[in-house]
Amino acid sequence: MVPLEKLRQITERFEFLEAQLASGAVENIATVSREYAELKPVAEEVAAYRQLLADIEDAQTMLADPEMKVLAEEELPALKARLPEAEASIKLALLPKDAADARPAMIEIRPGTGGDEAALFAGDLLNMYRRYAENHGWTFDIIEEQASDLGGIKEVTAHVKGLNVFARLKYESGVHRVQRVPVTESGGRIHTSAATVAVLPEAEEVDIDIPATDIRIDTMRASGAGGQHVNTTDSAVRITHIPSGIVVTSSEKSQHRNREIAMQVLRARLYDLERQKIDDARSADRKSQVGSGDRSERIRTYNFPQGRMSDHRINLTLYKLDQVMQGDLDEVIDALAADAQAQLSAEQGL
Repeated sequence: MVPLEKLRQITERFEFLEAQLASGAVENIATVSREYAELKPVAEEVAAYRQLLADIEDAQTMLADPEMKVLAEEELPALKARLPEAEASIKLALLPKDAADARPAMIEIRPGTGGDEAALFAGDLLNMYRRYAENHGWTFDIIEEQASDLGGIKEVTAHVKGLNVFARLKYESGVHRVQRVPVTESGGRIHTSAATVAVLPEAEEVDIDIPATDIRIDTMRASGAGGQHVNTTDSAVRITHIPSGIVVTSSEKSQHRNREIAMQVLRARLYDLERQKIDDARSADRKSQVGSGDRSERIRTYNFPQGRMSDHRINLTLYKLDQVMQGDLDEVIDALAADAQAQLSAEQGL
């Protein structure tokens, strides 16, 4: 059942904001404009739903009029047929929005159990997300990367920018497990390895205030594949956030740019910590929720011999592993988003 009183409140609030902006007498126009923009699509859904209810009521009234009865009998079934879809749309519009959904994101990937094979799998995941970003027209920039001896990844941080990046990628946080015959295995036995993915919404300076007294900045010589610059200049930057113990590094050629990058990553991690504290306070059963972001939760298995990808949070299995590894992730992300919306709808009593 759609809460009609809540729809009335939304309409009144939207009309109030609209009148304020039209008058020009607004003290904090940025705040009001932001709320108006966020509420506008919801208000439009509310208006369309209320109009449909009014049309159904008018048609039912017309049934009592002999001259209009035939027309009403023709219109009423079509109007009622639109009702379930309209109710689903309005319930979706009423769900609380994640304020971070529209933000860019940081993706951090690290190998877990499995040694060299885990590092190679971490590299495969990096390429999978890079291709997914390309498919959506996003920009995908490597901020920090440490390669393994066999061409895998010891650790990598990427910055992804585009439309609704965090809204799509936030479901990827957790432990990804792979089952396959490693290139390092001469006996042809199937091994199980893992890599950890953390997706963090990008934080702005206004979101997280980091006092200078809370951080220690160290410079060191960059390490890499060689070249004239490497090991000749103390350009790499390591920032330690003393209260939390979080350490971030950046090893580009410019020390000034490295400070910017390291602070950007640090803000994202601290912002993510604050979001997780809020989530923990709101739901003691957070680990069972889709997209909880729990880094220790095993969320997905990639079984190469069977060509199978299984997402354990929603019991989804797809036999299209090759396409998935090429960045074709929309089917699983759509299913995760739908499940998250269903859980949120149940919590809201919609």
